[in-house]
Amino acid sequence: MRAEIEAILPPPLRDFIQAIPPRLAYRVEEIRIRLGRPLELVTSEEVRYVLPNGAVSKYYEAAYLPTASDCEKLLSLISNHSLYALEEELRRGFVTVRGGHRVGLVGKAVVEGGRVKHLGAISGFNIRIAREVKGVAQHVLPFVVDEQGTCCNTLIISPPQCGKTTLLRDLARAFSYGNEQVRPQKVGIVDERSELAGSLDGQPQHDVGPRTDVLDACPKAEGMMMMIRSMSPDILVVDEIGRPEDAAAIDEAIHAGVQLITTVHGRDIRDISRRTTLSRLLAQAVFTRFIVLSKSRGTGTVEGVYGSDGQVVNSGRIGQTSNSGRREQVVPL
Repeated sequence: MRAEIEAILPPPLRDFIQAIPPRLAYRVEEIRIRLGRPLELVTSEEVRYVLPNGAVSKYYEAAYLPTASDCEKLLSLISNHSLYALEEELRRGFVTVRGGHRVGLVGKAVVEGGRVKHLGAISGFNIRIAREVKGVAQHVLPFVVDEQGTCCNTLIISPPQCGKTTLLRDLARAFSYGNEQVRPQKVGIVDERSELAGSLDGQPQHDVGPRTDVLDACPKAEGMMMMIRSMSPDILVVDEIGRPEDAAAIDEAIHAGVQLITTVHGRDIRDISRRTTLSRLLAQAVFTRFIVLSKSRGTGTVEGVYGSDGQVVNSGRIGQTSNSGRREQVVPL
């Protein structure tokens, strides 16, 4: 388990996590700590429960049950012993810690004026372990640039936990560094939930490229306009669009001459076309490339890369020919 994770865990939770077999620890994506309920490890394939002796089991009956003291100490370590410093994070419901890892929080919502002011009586934590996987975008990069090497407006469609943020981050990094396929470009990331760059105190914890500017913890719609006005990016990168204000900001960005790479939760193009906000963007052909992800052959499987007409984007370099002679895009990630 990563040192940054162990640093925020109090004993005995730290001892339990350190005792996890290395092969399992490497695959853990989430550590879920709930007051009085089984200590849980989540991978892309399975759920395992941590026993009081540090062993793991697929059965929860004998699992360790975190105590109120465990939760209080964990919150203290996450906040560096100052809950006041986490006032904004407690309102948003998550905290980003060193290494770009994110800790989701649940408890009693304190509401003021119809809006959540902050969370109190924290009773649940979801530690999402951030992992940079460099190079995963190289397989799809040829399909999201035009003949001049310019980025196409690209929408990544993916169910939850299928690798969309990992792919989005690596695309941002690839365009920022440049390579034999694309020239280095100015990239602006609006990182509303601190997942893409994993910023801590304004400093990205992930490698997002030398020509990348990050606006952290800012609402997407407002942040896109701020980034365009202040940093004049060539490419704007945002995660998880879907609200009407997001669509309005995207429309303005496109007309400002900025290219866009973004993501949305969904199974395929037909699935997202049923949503009012996205259907308008699709009707306007805002996006000229769609990347569809799944877990069919493991996390991050690229089911296809499509054009604005919904047809598979063909290339002689990647793909396999179906019985009908049509090239089906299959890109390993």
